[in-house]
Amino acid sequence: MLVIMKNDATGEQVQRVIEEITKMGYRGVPMPGAQRTAVCIVGNKGAVEESLLLPLSGVKELIPVTKPYKLVSRETHPQSTVITIGDVKIGGGNKPVIMAGPCAIENEKQAITTAEIVKQYGATVFRGGAFKPRTSPYSFQGLGEEGLKILAKVREETGLLTITEATDHVNLEDVEKYADIIQIGARNMQNYSLLKRAGETRKPVLLKRGFAATIDELLMSAEYIMAGGNHQVILCERGIRTFSDNIRNTLDISAIPSIKESSHLPVMVDPSHAAGRRDYVIPLSKGAIAVGADGLLIEVHNDPVHALSDGIQSLFPEQFARLMEEIKYIYR
Repeated sequence: MLVIMKNDATGEQVQRVIEEITKMGYRGVPMPGAQRTAVCIVGNKGAVEESLLLPLSGVKELIPVTKPYKLVSRETHPQSTVITIGDVKIGGGNKPVIMAGPCAIENEKQAITTAEIVKQYGATVFRGGAFKPRTSPYSFQGLGEEGLKILAKVREETGLLTITEATDHVNLEDVEKYADIIQIGARNMQNYSLLKRAGETRKPVLLKRGFAATIDELLMSAEYIMAGGNHQVILCERGIRTFSDNIRNTLDISAIPSIKESSHLPVMVDPSHAAGRRDYVIPLSKGAIAVGADGLLIEVHNDPVHALSDGIQSLFPEQFARLMEEIKYIYR
């Protein structure tokens, strides 16, 4: 249920509505809009007694929400959400944000060299993994906290924002200290205890779609984070597992307009993990921007041939430069 306030409703009137919802045994979450504030009722498993809320001062009307995800739904928040971090704005029709860098941080020189390259060609966020959940236990697992310290040095020396993945409750606290954006990877999309913990942080969270997850399942996972109080959620399509075996995963281009129809949250695309090979990354990136993605999460390495993780799908610097020129043209 959504309580729509009048245009001139005061903050005190909104708070009175929230208090009444709390008395009813539910939780009221204010959703400020361009013209008026709405209060979303969460925690109810059935119909809400409208007669207790309609007479309250400042209340215009009550609207039922048909989706199981309430805070994530465009029904409760018609305007597209814009996540603002410093000078970077993600979503809402703003210029696509490019997050680029190596799959894993290997050492300080590799990280800073790559960061300088991606910044030169227009990236505003540096990506680099410190904790790497790998399919094989014998693969490079990342540098851990040392990698986070290198990430912080990248931000200090280049001015780029940073994003890296948290894989459990313990390292989420470390990531929270060092990174500007916390990534929840595809393998953890339905790790509900981790999602609840991500809801407690006040850092933006980029949530990747699981490789066997439906759109509704992705949105319900985002609901866990928002229900915890963190409304700075960015969704990410990174390819799903299908019967096709010519690439690593199948990039679901249709997911982008589908999510935007159902949800107000920004949608990024990770073409690198979808493709699994660098020669497909550029065309998939162009397709993502063409259908309205709010940005890209791309793997770029200063020396992909000798990368310790996912070198085969990491762009060479000159390829990244070409990609940035081509997506500028598509966006314009």
